[in-house]
Amino acid sequence: MNTKERKDMAIWAVEYAKKQGASEVAASVYNSRSVEIEVREQKIEKIKESTTNGLSLNIYRDHKYSGHSTNNLNKKDLQKFVKEAVEATKYLTADEYRELPDPSLYPENLEKDLKIEDRGYISVNPEEKVKIAKDIENVARAQSDKIISATGGYSDDYSESVKVHSNGFVGERVSTSFWAGGEVTVKDADARPEGYHWGGSRFYKTMPTTDELGKQAAQNAIRKLGQTKIKSGKYDMLIENRSVGRLLYMFVGPMSARALQQKSSYLEGMLGKQIASPALTVIDDPFIEGGFGSRLYDGEGIASKERVMIEKGVLKQYYIDNYYGKKLGMQPNGGRTSNIRFDLGKRNYDAIVKDIKKGIFVTSFNGGNSNSTTGDFSFGVSGFLVENGQLVKPVNEMNISGNANLFWQKLAELGNDPYKYSSMLSPTMLFNDIDFSGL
Repeated sequence: MNTKERKDMAIWAVEYAKKQGASEVAASVYNSRSVEIEVREQKIEKIKESTTNGLSLNIYRDHKYSGHSTNNLNKKDLQKFVKEAVEATKYLTADEYRELPDPSLYPENLEKDLKIEDRGYISVNPEEKVKIAKDIENVARAQSDKIISATGGYSDDYSESVKVHSNGFVGERVSTSFWAGGEVTVKDADARPEGYHWGGSRFYKTMPTTDELGKQAAQNAIRKLGQTKIKSGKYDMLIENRSVGRLLYMFVGPMSARALQQKSSYLEGMLGKQIASPALTVIDDPFIEGGFGSRLYDGEGIASKERVMIEKGVLKQYYIDNYYGKKLGMQPNGGRTSNIRFDLGKRNYDAIVKDIKKGIFVTSFNGGNSNSTTGDFSFGVSGFLVENGQLVKPVNEMNISGNANLFWQKLAELGNDPYKYSSMLSPTMLFNDIDFSGL
């Protein structure tokens, strides 16, 4: 089924549902294909390919709402499916806020190329994919005789969809992504430290090299040799760029309209107020070319816009979806994140760490939780003790806890080194005087 056929099917489903008694309808017809490969000791341990075709339908009937999906795209069977979906919705409880977004919220121009589709996707043959995984494992194993296990991996994804709303929205989207990486285990005196590294791209030809991926995966495991707890106390905390996202999601949930409406957000009533250090500016940018979160519209068809969410520590916007926005009387602006970028600092990790007298360089968060209602959090961390600008030894089984309102005021500096293998383009971050629990 090609894009035109998907569009025709979505339009038909919307029109047919309306004839059956639906007040409003949203239909999406989609196709996706994914591949996963895993290699250990140069033997394929896993190879998985999956393809999915389907139709999803959101029915609004006199402010009653239901969602339905099927993988059976036979027209005769779909007639029964749509008819039953509309009929079932009749028996639900009405909710005055259940309706499609106002058409004024839909994008006016869908021609912008965000460069998220590799049109050569289908030409990448299976032999190349397996070779990538094998090469990563070989590179990783060659880094140390302390490596007792190494795995190379490859995955890719192709996705296309057509979305049609009965009140005027029609959108098409095609995207691809390619990922590869490795996982390594090393032998220590009484432990088996593990490390990993994966990287990806929207385009096959711009994927990170197998040399980079294999070496970094091995290094991330090797550098954990000799991990130990250290004494509790106050330390400056430097966070590796790829790990910062775990902390930043402390904001995302509480910034949602759902959390606000359900009184489960510690950020309720904080618009225009200082919620973090002036060093922090967070921008939601859906238009980054090749970005993993790039889009012209969100899952509700609402037009994407660049949004400054936090400016110099001041909360500027919430994430407002259609349903909870209506409940709150707030203008919907898209209820989910796209690409998150930051106003960057002037120095990279190497320069920042040299100025740390006593600190901990955090490379991973190991469990823990954050409470969106109160802002309280507790995370296990591991990384390295830093003294006089040098990484002294690896540490683990440490813990940080506190409240987000106070914690984010201690942010001192952002690096100029955003992590590129994610939609969260977070740089290295430095916090001052953080309480660590250890020995």
